[in-house]
Amino acid sequence: MARRWPEWVYEEGEEPDPRFSLANERTLLAGLRTALAFMAAGVALHIATASTGERIWSYIAMGLVVIGLVQVGVAFPRWARSERALRTGRPLPPASSAFILVIGLLVAGVVVLIGVALA
Repeated sequence: MARRWPEWVYEEGEEPDPRFSLANERTLLAGLRTALAFMAAGVALHIATASTGERIWSYIAMGLVVIGLVQVGVAFPRWARSERALRTGRPLPPASSAFILVIGLLVAGVVVLIGVALA
C-alpha cells in the first residue's frame, strides 16, 4: 500500500468504512470553503469601500480575512484528529471550530452594524 500523509494519522488503527473517511473529507472541504468565503468577502469589502476613506471598513475587511485564516488553521487539524479517531475507534473530537466561527460571525455582524450606523 502506498504511504499516506500525514503519517501520524494513518500509522495507527485500521481502515474505517470509506464512507466515514469520505464524510470527514467533505467536512474538511466545507471548512476550507467557508474560510475562502470569509477571505473573499474581506477582499471584496476592502475593494468596494477603499474609495470612501473610512478606516472602519478596512478593519471589518481585515477581520473577515482573519476569521477565514483562523478557520483554515482549525480545519485541517480537526480533519486529522477525526480521521485518527475513526481509525482507532475512539470518540470524535468536539467541533471547536464551530464555536470560533460563531464568535467570529457575531463580532463581524456587530461591527458591520456599528459601521453602518456611524456612516
